[in-house]
Amino acid sequence: MFEPIILAQILWTGIATSAPYVLLTVGFALTLKVTGLWNFAQSGQMAIAFYAMFFALNALALPLVAAVALAVALTAGSAVLIEVYGLQVLRERQSGNLMFFIFTLILSEFVIYVITLMFGTEPETLYKSILSPVEIIGGIAVSEWDKLGVAMTVAALAALYAFMRYTKEGQFLAAVSDNAKLAELYGISAQRAYRVVAVIAALFIVAAMYLIGSHGGIVPNTPLELVLSAVIGTLLGGIGRVFAAAWASIFLALIQSFSILFIGSRWQNLLLYGFLFATILLFPRGVRMPRMRLAR
Repeated sequence: MFEPIILAQILWTGIATSAPYVLLTVGFALTLKVTGLWNFAQSGQMAIAFYAMFFALNALALPLVAAVALAVALTAGSAVLIEVYGLQVLRERQSGNLMFFIFTLILSEFVIYVITLMFGTEPETLYKSILSPVEIIGGIAVSEWDKLGVAMTVAALAALYAFMRYTKEGQFLAAVSDNAKLAELYGISAQRAYRVVAVIAALFIVAAMYLIGSHGGIVPNTPLELVLSAVIGTLLGGIGRVFAAAWASIFLALIQSFSILFIGSRWQNLLLYGFLFATILLFPRGVRMPRMRLAR
């Protein structure tokens, strides 16, 4: 019914467009794994990351490296400030999970409101043109943005895996995520772990917002929709399973891409909400595939 080349094109496009969402989901899922908090303040950090790059590139005419460096500094700095003067204070007061949720949600709304006052509500892109050079590979249209997005995502995931597995700091994060109080008995600072994961998440956020901002328009409220995608990927992958959440984000992107064969594009966002409800009701611990044993 459908041409194989068309299906292949949709497959590639879905994988490529999933890149920034994978990065955002990993940052969100890692934060949840280590801190145990649904940190919706990350939507505010997404806005900071994008508009810092936008201002640096367009108003200050800085080179890309300087613009990204500014975004990293502001995003990571805000993440650490939120952790130290917000979340840590709530922990010391032994606040409930609802208070953390309300705090991060209101904080993100406040940041987005301030950015709206500063930059307005018109869609903005990092560059005046979002067109990307395209080449045909095996009959499939592959843009430079596609290559960059996939390469950045693979490199970021590989770096995170290596960091978590082979560095002492990464092992400290794993220990705190398992049991923060027990980890502190062994001399591991939970506060330091929370700050480290805040910086790591900020790096993923900046990378994702660069990809999104160089591919399409963004308004101040866009991060609120993006954090929803991260939440769905985290739930579908299973809480605490960071790399499974990344695969879940790719799966969701592919579902949306292939859905154009059956439904109009305006209905695609409805699929996200459908998956959110289905995941919460049917797979509260994520979708777990059975392990296969290899014969020796």
